[in-house]
Amino acid sequence: MKPLLTKFATAVMLATGMFALSHCGNGPVTRINAANVNPRQLAADSRAALNDLYFRNPAARTLGTSAKGILVFPSITKGGFIVGGLGGNGALIRNDGTIRDFYQTAGLSYGIQVGIQRYGYALFLMDDSAFKNLNRADGWEVGGSPSLVIVDEGIASSLTNATLNKSTYAFFFNPRGLMGGLGLQGSKITRIDPPR
Repeated sequence: MKPLLTKFATAVMLATGMFALSHCGNGPVTRINAANVNPRQLAADSRAALNDLYFRNPAARTLGTSAKGILVFPSITKGGFIVGGLGGNGALIRNDGTIRDFYQTAGLSYGIQVGIQRYGYALFLMDDSAFKNLNRADGWEVGGSPSLVIVDEGIASSLTNATLNKSTYAFFFNPRGLMGGLGLQGSKITRIDPPR
């Protein structure tokens, strides 16, 4: 019984923290998060995650040749019990290979859910409107964007440069844990400025 109680307490604390993070786009929680980010390590982790995604998914590599930038979140933590939260940090890899910008993602969900999960995702930004969304002052509520396509195996098999018609494509990778349902509903992306 004690391990179950510990998991429950961890999930509730995680959900509470993610709630605070998702509702403080430029507030103190975001500044604390940014202060604890090592930009060199986050850049290296983001590049490694993107290379691994390219290795495992040829459609992602094809899309990457046309993208103006790719926002990679190498490790997202999602957890909850009825109320859930998610959060993580990522780096924007521009089409010339440079990394100058860093972001956090956070979100809140509710419903029938129990557990903790880790995964990563990459957003392929195909045009200028995607960059405008990304850099909104109050953050980008990415899950509700009509110009976003989540690429699953069915879409990936038919995805070519000729069939691209949306401004943002999302790929999930490396799911681990005991919580189902990967998605971007309820998540928000906000730019952060870690110490250099």
